[in-house]
Amino acid sequence: MLKKKTKLELTWIGKENRPKLEPRILIEDPEKSYHAAQRHSENDLFDNKLIFGDNLLALKALEQEYAGKVKCIFIDPPYNTGSAFAQYDDGIEHSLWLALMRDRIELLYRLLSEDGTLWITIDDNECHYLKVMCDEVFGRVNFIANVIWLKKHTRANDARWFSDNHDHILIFAKNKTEWRPRLLPRTPEMDSRFKNPDNDPRGPWSSQPLQVKTPSENCIYEIVTPSGKRVWPPKGRSWQFSEKRYHEMVADNRIWFGKEGKNVPRIKKFLSDVQEGLVPTTFWPHSEVGHNQDAKSEVKKLFPDTSFDTPKPERLMERIIALSTESGDLILDSFAGSGTTGAVAHKMGRRWIMVELEDTCHTHIIPRMTKVIDGEDDGGITKSVNWQGGGGFRYFRLGPSLIIEDEWGNPVINKEFNSAMLAEAMCKLEGFEYAPSDETYWIHGKSTETDFIYVTTQFMSKEMLTKISDEVGPERSLLICCSAFRCNPSQFPNLTLKKIPKAVLKKCEWGHDDYSLEIKNLPDAPPEHEESTEEAVEKPGRKFGKDNKAQTSLFETGGDK
Repeated sequence: MLKKKTKLELTWIGKENRPKLEPRILIEDPEKSYHAAQRHSENDLFDNKLIFGDNLLALKALEQEYAGKVKCIFIDPPYNTGSAFAQYDDGIEHSLWLALMRDRIELLYRLLSEDGTLWITIDDNECHYLKVMCDEVFGRVNFIANVIWLKKHTRANDARWFSDNHDHILIFAKNKTEWRPRLLPRTPEMDSRFKNPDNDPRGPWSSQPLQVKTPSENCIYEIVTPSGKRVWPPKGRSWQFSEKRYHEMVADNRIWFGKEGKNVPRIKKFLSDVQEGLVPTTFWPHSEVGHNQDAKSEVKKLFPDTSFDTPKPERLMERIIALSTESGDLILDSFAGSGTTGAVAHKMGRRWIMVELEDTCHTHIIPRMTKVIDGEDDGGITKSVNWQGGGGFRYFRLGPSLIIEDEWGNPVINKEFNSAMLAEAMCKLEGFEYAPSDETYWIHGKSTETDFIYVTTQFMSKEMLTKISDEVGPERSLLICCSAFRCNPSQFPNLTLKKIPKAVLKKCEWGHDDYSLEIKNLPDAPPEHEESTEEAVEKPGRKFGKDNKAQTSLFETGGDK
């Protein structure tokens, strides 16, 4: 895998601080899940996931099952434009933004398949810092491109400096040697440039220059046209082929001298020989992939009575998905916003996972995906891909924290957990696949074909352990997570015993439900010298999180989709 440590690293305040994330379980709400009433085709996809909850915790919850399995990740994070941070030191909010992005990028990297790619939309405010940070996570050698998307079709004449008309799309590959972009489809306009004025039986063709800019000595010779005109390549250039190859092409009717045979020779390039698609460029005009107003119109058509400030157009997502995936591949968007990524992925026959914490999960995404599945969304790319409906998705919410404090401040198992939830949570914490057996009560999960885990809140006596040990046998091993036990565990070589919650207390940050960036949670600006809090607050330009009542959550919203 191509991943080398960069010599120069981006540093920021608090870079060394990393959260100890709890791998939460996901709890399905069948009433919010939705499936088509009938199958439309053999390719209908039903096991898509919509997750409601903090997106950093959600990514951690997905890690065990989906690590190395996601083909394309698209994220449209908050741009950190400063509008929500006008009263804070730029170094503080900028550092927080970088730290929160770094935590998410590292998890996204682990979720990507070896031939997977990450696509991030961002503007000039943080683009170049984000690029360097992604270099550290992915390795600079795995940077693919910085695409410029022309998101506006009008000039802002009231702009103070420049009219901001573009966004960046940073593209990174998990392993650049394993990934190539798929070709863009040719358009009828491109094919219309091919004609057949000489009725060549090989079909339509277009002419291209025979001369080249980089001269080659053995390709400089005189050509005599059918009309008798003598032609040499322009000074400083040569013909594209040797003289021998040129005569072979003339014999094969692949050189065009014009209808009267007296033009400068050109090469006939047949439509049948043209590459089936086009290599993508790094500039995407709105005429090809849409602009912000297109996106707003698409959302407005679905939700006439609600607004969404800056969604992404479906044509933009269509291009990203077309370049990076094939039918049936898995796509992830952890800043789902209004659900454009899932809608386009669904119409294109890709599996998808979306994560969103804000109310748009229920006010926009669920209704939007329901219309897509029912075939009632006729906007966006629906007609171009001939979408008729079908498939479905499952709705999940993040489970609660496993460990909470009782009224005396002691860590205890959360009472919201039933036995199945507890078993699944412990499997995640201990690195086991949750796979409860219908035949064997002490198998709740496995790490290998011979290594299992059993989770119980019971007190385990010597007699109980002896019975389980005999059933496990010498060829298998079992980790038992229980509330307590009274015996010497060493007398059971095929068993390992751990007490819960004691065994897991130091593994995670328990009870931390919100890793979003809220102004109310920003740290106080550090004083420039020893002074009282009162003195610091009174100084111009120095504001503190405790004194600002604005609460703008950024890192859980996909506000740009």
